[in-house]
Amino acid sequence: MKHYADLPMDLADASLVLLAEERNDGRILSTDRREFRTYRWKKRKPFKNLLDLDD
Repeated sequence: MKHYADLPMDLADASLVLLAEERNDGRILSTDRREFRTYRWKKRKPFKNLLDLDD
């Protein structure tokens, strides 16, 4: 959460980031599209939001 201090990361967002890193999988399901276009897992890999139909 410190890494993204300029973005509003709540507990649910932080949990998804940690789970992605633990499971080594960046596929998520979140309505926070703006934030997860910025967040990265493993510090460099973009998330794949399964709600984004255009990706």
